[in-house]
Amino acid sequence: MSENGDTPVIPILGGTGALGSGLARRWAAGGAKVVVGSRDAGRAREAAEKDAGEAGGDVVGMTNEEAATQAEVVFLTVPFRNQSEYMTNLRDVLREGQILVDCSVPLAAAISGKATRTIGVWQGSAAQQAQEMAPDGVTVVSALHTVSASNLADLDHELAEDIPVCGDRKADKARVAGLIDRIDGLRPVNAGSLETSRIVEQLTPLLISINIRYKTHAGISFTGLPDGDPFS
Repeated sequence: MSENGDTPVIPILGGTGALGSGLARRWAAGGAKVVVGSRDAGRAREAAEKDAGEAGGDVVGMTNEEAATQAEVVFLTVPFRNQSEYMTNLRDVLREGQILVDCSVPLAAAISGKATRTIGVWQGSAAQQAQEMAPDGVTVVSALHTVSASNLADLDHELAEDIPVCGDRKADKARVAGLIDRIDGLRPVNAGSLETSRIVEQLTPLLISINIRYKTHAGISFTGLPDGDPFS
């Protein structure tokens, strides 16, 4: 039940969606054991079988509640409109000491608006809302808002981009960064406190707008960063 070692266990809640499936394939292809979570166990198993077939790795499916108990670092990859429901359902499942990685973006599409706009979140960001709803002792880290789900799912596509990671504890961000770093072509970048997620989440509609105009799946890259581990 740890993310450390040659074969980490990585639960992905809401893992039947586009982002969750793409991450599952990349991590499985890299040698991790992936646990795909869904509200429906049958759907989770079906998605896991498909991801395993594409990646040739170890992917299993189970309910979100079961998946959330499988490791200390858990990824939540659902649209913002579903975040509150998931956090409510997980309240009695997540335990003290776990890290929940929230990938939600408050796109206006959640309320039938444009995907190139965001909606206001009282807490400041989707990640801060997740932290407010998380059980005591569970830490939220924010990441993976800017990588294309379709690029992740296409294992023949060579990734080369940076992933901002936001959180209030450097040690927690380091653990998440270690898992992101297992995906070839993704470089985790220490973007600061969880509060900074309100800025990072705004990059998603910006990229959507750019991608519409250029008909591509652009990511982001930071220049001039020195060598060394900014999470240590």
